[in-house]
Amino acid sequence: MPQAAAAADVQAEFNYYVPTGARPYRLTYAPAPGEAETNAAFHAVRMPVADLRGIAAAPDLDREGFAVVAAPSVVRNFGDEEAIRTAYYAQSEAIVRQATGASRVITFDHTIRRAQAGADRMPVARVHNDYTEVSGPQRVRDLMGDEAEALLEKRFAIVNLWRPIGHPVEDAPLAIASADSVDPRAFVAQDLIYRDRVGETYIVTHAPQHRWHYISRQTPDEAMLIKCYDSATDGRARFTAHSAFYDPAAPAGARPRESIEIRTLAFFDD
Repeated sequence: MPQAAAAADVQAEFNYYVPTGARPYRLTYAPAPGEAETNAAFHAVRMPVADLRGIAAAPDLDREGFAVVAAPSVVRNFGDEEAIRTAYYAQSEAIVRQATGASRVITFDHTIRRAQAGADRMPVARVHNDYTEVSGPQRVRDLMGDEAEALLEKRFAIVNLWRPIGHPVEDAPLAIASADSVDPRAFVAQDLIYRDRVGETYIVTHAPQHRWHYISRQTPDEAMLIKCYDSATDGRARFTAHSAFYDPAAPAGARPRESIEIRTLAFFDD
């Protein structure tokens, strides 16, 4: 891990799901009058967050479910949608291919988030994972057409590439819970309701053994890879809990975090 700054472990609050007995859901659109955006309840739990700059052993996608790469972006103007979908997608696919050994990587989505009022997409400060046992394979069916069923016969993964844009992160950094510290039973399926379909994500219940990590003052040249799904069931990481958190040590006047996340399908020959 690049030592661009001194290690800065912190204590921070993470919003964990509290089971109620009902299947949780969340709307992706503004609710109608009298309609609840979600029925899921969360409680804040204070947890230690280790700074990756102070850790000697690099995290591994198949063990901890995430990895860090030094990879300056080929795109600097993230207001240029065309540049994102061409040059940045191509670079992201190359990074994921090299990190995973996948034979084929396809970028299918991206989101830009800003931690400021009125932003289209804010950082998600709930412990979650983007895909589930059901929605992972469904994403392949949704995107890959006639190829889908043949591709699903072999191993595939969904890997996100996340980086800050514009400036280093001063508050609301992204934290990752090591996959080998999270019991699979902690992942609870939640319906993600769109106007025309229903998707599914995982929200996560708390356990004290969860090991959280982040990169202090992560720079735009440092990218985080997060494995959100892996079809392999041989003991490697399959799902990776993650969340933004608000740093109690953030400086006064900290600039709002801005970031981009790229979502990829990684296909393997085995």
